[in-house]
Amino acid sequence: MKKLHFLDYYILVPYLVLCAIGVVMVYSASAYWIQTQYHMADYSYMVKQLVFVLLGLLLTCFFYYFKLSVLRHPRVQLVMWVVLFAMLIYLLAFGKSVNGAAAWIPLGPIHLQPTEFAKLGIVIYLAYMFTQRQEIMRRPDFSVKQLSKPLILVGVCIMLVVLEPDVGGMAILAGITLVMLAASGISLRYGVTGAGVLAALIAALYWVLANVQLPGWLTKYYQVKRLEAAVHPFAQSKHAGLQVVNSLLAINHGGFWGVGLGNGTQKLGYLPEPQTDFILAVIAEELGLVGVIVVLGLIFFMIMRFYLIGIRTKNTYYSLLAYGIATMMLIQTLFNVGAVSGVLPVTGVTLPFVSYGGSSLLVLAICVGIMLNISASEKQLRERTLTHA
Repeated sequence: MKKLHFLDYYILVPYLVLCAIGVVMVYSASAYWIQTQYHMADYSYMVKQLVFVLLGLLLTCFFYYFKLSVLRHPRVQLVMWVVLFAMLIYLLAFGKSVNGAAAWIPLGPIHLQPTEFAKLGIVIYLAYMFTQRQEIMRRPDFSVKQLSKPLILVGVCIMLVVLEPDVGGMAILAGITLVMLAASGISLRYGVTGAGVLAALIAALYWVLANVQLPGWLTKYYQVKRLEAAVHPFAQSKHAGLQVVNSLLAINHGGFWGVGLGNGTQKLGYLPEPQTDFILAVIAEELGLVGVIVVLGLIFFMIMRFYLIGIRTKNTYYSLLAYGIATMMLIQTLFNVGAVSGVLPVTGVTLPFVSYGGSSLLVLAICVGIMLNISASEKQLRERTLTHA
């Protein structure tokens, strides 16, 4: 119980507030949709979300007291990868398909999204591997080839996600890998080169979509249609651009103060599945720009807090865990906001802590528990140092 004295309220309070906002907004966004589309009680999704929030709180508490060094044990790493690969392979073979992508593994009333667990798995694995190799990576004669084994393993995981196909999940996993590689102490030229190549590829892709008429055999793929819809949403307002157009209409309708909680209109059949990756559009319509600023402000405050903990700690393993978790949340938030505002393609990436989804909530709860654990450990270390000074 003594560890409660070191609890980081700069993490815990925003987490609890965001979860509460999420439960309320999931009800507001889903009540009409779930009644008309699935003929279920209007509070069904809200109850499920609340259950996952409570389960998440238990996981947060567990990982707050958990000995993080256990995650570095080779057997734990082996079990983690066996489970991850088993889930991803099973997903490709038997998973439930949504819009041409294998998204979930149905387990009775629960649907698991393996990609969500893969995000955290890669963070834990790379923190472990880069910590083991930190001395080698800082040598002048170091080459990326010396990291070939761990990077190949991560690459195979990313490839399985691509095959679903889950473009958003792939981009998040790749982003986590690049940032953690850059934060591991590797030569700056590798990070700059990787970022430059990635930026050039994204710019080239947008130029092609905006200026080149793609062949018909290519445009039949749902992922390509989503990419085109990000560039020309109103040209595909009845097809791949439907969600983006209605999201923009919701944002415009909400204005600065919003139309009031529960009074939004785009969720009434115009914006499909509004409680998931487009819940921010419902927030924008009902709570206005003010509501969006509050929600995103809380998320970005947590992300910056995580990065700050990573910068302050002298423990390489803790630092890499913090950078990886913060980057995961940052990329996920940017992808979600980008899709809702029509800047990026729709990839199905949820808004952290707020969107409906059990797998995402549980993984984020574990992340919060780990970060609270690291923060408390650093506070305890500083207190012991001052006591013995």
